[in-house]
Amino acid sequence: MWRSILCRSQNASRNLFVTRISTKKPSLTSHFRFSYAESSANASAPILRFFSTNPTEENPFPSESNDSDSGFSESRDFDVNGTSTEAIVGVVEDGESEIVTAEASEDGSVAEVEEEVTQFDEEKFESLLSLLRSDEESLEFGLKSLDVDLNLKLVMRVFESPGISGKSLIRFFKWATKKEEIIITTSLVESLLVAISVEGRRLNAYALWDLVKEIGENENSTCVVLNLEIMNELIALFGKLGKSKAAFDVFSKTEEFGFTPDAKTYYVTLEALCKRSFMEWACVVCEKMLKSGVLPEGEEIGDIMTWFCKEGKAEEAYSVYELAKGKEKLLPSGSVATLISALCKNDGTVAFAQEMLGDLSGEDRRHGIKPFSDVMHSLCRMKNVKDAKALLLDMISKGPAPGNAVFNLIVHACSRSGDLGEAKDVLKLMESRGLKPDVYTYTVIISGYAKGGMMKETQEMLMEAKRKHKKLSPVTYHTLIRGYCKIEEYDEALKLLNEMESFGVKPSADEYSKVIQSFCLKALDWEKAEMLFEEMKQKGLHLNAITQGLIRAVKEMQSEGKVNEDVGLLAAA
Repeated sequence: MWRSILCRSQNASRNLFVTRISTKKPSLTSHFRFSYAESSANASAPILRFFSTNPTEENPFPSESNDSDSGFSESRDFDVNGTSTEAIVGVVEDGESEIVTAEASEDGSVAEVEEEVTQFDEEKFESLLSLLRSDEESLEFGLKSLDVDLNLKLVMRVFESPGISGKSLIRFFKWATKKEEIIITTSLVESLLVAISVEGRRLNAYALWDLVKEIGENENSTCVVLNLEIMNELIALFGKLGKSKAAFDVFSKTEEFGFTPDAKTYYVTLEALCKRSFMEWACVVCEKMLKSGVLPEGEEIGDIMTWFCKEGKAEEAYSVYELAKGKEKLLPSGSVATLISALCKNDGTVAFAQEMLGDLSGEDRRHGIKPFSDVMHSLCRMKNVKDAKALLLDMISKGPAPGNAVFNLIVHACSRSGDLGEAKDVLKLMESRGLKPDVYTYTVIISGYAKGGMMKETQEMLMEAKRKHKKLSPVTYHTLIRGYCKIEEYDEALKLLNEMESFGVKPSADEYSKVIQSFCLKALDWEKAEMLFEEMKQKGLHLNAITQGLIRAVKEMQSEGKVNEDVGLLAAA
């Protein structure tokens, strides 16, 4: 026969709660969580004895005298098989009792739970989540009306629950931390930061930063709650949201809160500032980083150098490079090449780039043709042929192997400076290394000779170019035609114009116009000019109106001169 006794507590203030955790029924101990309004230490011993499954324990069940003290009463009955049935009565918060019937076997173990226990806490938790997901304006009033039993674990579960806006989480955090039961901890702030970062909304990030500032400005909580990682993650969050000013504000507060910025602090701050082109603040942060001597790892240093180079701050990037080199950091070759190219844009920093080339070794040097070419181009731009040729010889000796482009740069620099003998020597060195000078190489030397009026030498270079290349460049002929017109050898210019098509070059309107103008203005030979004009029409080329007017003017002028001459002869006769 089953027997159970229902006891009602006479003192509800003792508040011993029985809470159902799982809907499954494997054992009694897995069904309940006990929390105490008073000291839990006083109740722990009788509870352990009460739930003992060891039949050898003395007095495994509390006596009736203890029932009234602990808020429990018990009833035991035995069936014909010797199995006992227990009715456990727990007093809940409102003073009413809940009955749980458990069946114990002969060996004293608990076999089954027969009656359901109200899932009071779980239902409240779900109600709490529903309220937070609703984004109610009167959220604080709703929280108060729920009368939730607050504890740190519950707050953490709320932060980890999906579907709750960052705004509601922050409001819940502020409401909960006003209660005596909740003390602000590092893990609590970190969990809230993770939730806000995942959501990625700007206004909530600002609200979180205001909350962190409030915590940080409290002297009693600074060293306990906040840490450098929280500050770093806040900076990274604002960087991700494109809010560089806020990121800089967090960085500025880091030291104020008593933390020393580490490599990650500098990296995430510079990333946030450089990507939004706040370079004035970025330079301030970079200067602090250099003074502290703290640097990120190689790849991140490479990113910082690249960001500064893209924003035209090559000198700051070079300062980072020097510090990294002193600390023997392994830098990505792509970032080093980017820095060298950036330094080459300014004549005042080319020397730094030239020095960096000496730091390249192994694979980085063997495959570093671009940085070497950039430095070579800068030296030639500055007409520093001496250093350019020295760099060329160094490349031949140690690599990377120079190609046609590098040789052409030096040839061009020599031609511009008028040192055509040196240009021809470089051309011979080029051929000795098995490289075939291209049309551009010959054109550069021809241009140098043509500027000096040395047309005989230009013809020699032209003949050599014709022997090695079946097709020449329009620039080659354009340079030669202008050179002959300059020294008033118009027939030679006309000859070159006629042979252009034989070497795969179609004369353009510019070449025709130049020759026509020379015939009109200097030779006063309008007949040849008009012949070239007709030839242009046949080829579908257009001659501008000014040059056409020039032909007519010269023609009319010569006609009038001839008439006047005839009149003079008649008058004399």
